[in-house]
Amino acid sequence: MSNPYLLLTPGPLSTTATVKEAMQKDWCTWDHEYKAIVEQIRQQLLEVGCASKERYTTVFMQGSGTFGVEATLGSVIPSDGKLLILINGAYGKRMEEIAKVLRIPYLSMAFEANVRIDPYAVEKMLIDDTSITHVAMVHCETTTGILNPLEAVMEVIKRNHRVAIIDAMSSFGGIPIAVEELQIDFIISSANKCIQGVPGFSFILCKRDELMKCKGVARSLSLDLYDQWETMEQDSGKWRFTSPTHVVHAFKQALKELAEEGGVEARHERYRTNQQIVVEGMTQAGFKAYLPRELQSPLITTFSYPTHISFTFEHFYTFLKSAGIVIYPGKLTDIEVFRIGNMGDVYPKDIERLNEHILRYVGESQHED
Repeated sequence: MSNPYLLLTPGPLSTTATVKEAMQKDWCTWDHEYKAIVEQIRQQLLEVGCASKERYTTVFMQGSGTFGVEATLGSVIPSDGKLLILINGAYGKRMEEIAKVLRIPYLSMAFEANVRIDPYAVEKMLIDDTSITHVAMVHCETTTGILNPLEAVMEVIKRNHRVAIIDAMSSFGGIPIAVEELQIDFIISSANKCIQGVPGFSFILCKRDELMKCKGVARSLSLDLYDQWETMEQDSGKWRFTSPTHVVHAFKQALKELAEEGGVEARHERYRTNQQIVVEGMTQAGFKAYLPRELQSPLITTFSYPTHISFTFEHFYTFLKSAGIVIYPGKLTDIEVFRIGNMGDVYPKDIERLNEHILRYVGESQHED
């Protein structure tokens, strides 16, 4: 089960051999043993999010993280509701695209990609426009790696009695989030992010009393959050339509390994150490991080194209790939950047190996010049 590439991306991520091995058996979707595993995972995710089963529940949705976001937006906001979308990157803009397609009434509040969401500006908007019923925000915007102030924004949303929808795609399981304490109403993530499973489904932790309001609201048959939840509740873990059984088993193993590592706090510390080593090595090689340290998440870092060497991303990417390391292109449209992630089954020794290859790349490029 050796992996030819170390994936230093925002997902899919490098996974352990044991997570891969968990996919070697075939399962039936209505089998009682399989459904029991689904129910176990639903409860474990509440524990990861520090949420009680009395007030919260977990719903799975087939597909990538965007499927989970679209299912939530399309199922939660009624026709007479109004959504405020907080944007400082591509994934906030994607929520705006979803709202347009689904014809959800919405407003957008946009910030620069290197500026955190401002809770004071959000509060002013909520006070000025009383027709806003829901607020959506990306916690860690992987466009840049910026970490938005979840606690401060949640305080504003709850103080002004609105429903909160949080895209925690690349932070849930890798950064401690006290879902119930913060009173988050809906928080969305994906199997192939910090919990270190493989792609195939997203999951939503839902406040029960808010989910109960969603019956009949959905703008899609497949992406109906309430109906998916109701089926899982009534049939003890059964998904409405064919579930990704192999992915579910891989995720069960990934959750086991998260607990064995020491939980979210321990994983957060490993990721934080990885990220610091990335930045130190890249700085030594003459690269500059796009964000200042105080805005940076421990999950993915954006770097500007260097000026001290002749550089194209394609050449840099190919050089690293030949060494068994895969990085990610940039997602900003106005600035030339690329991204290096350090989530997944990645450890300091892996990042140190990356740094060695980058120093070699820079040395060879300078020699060619």
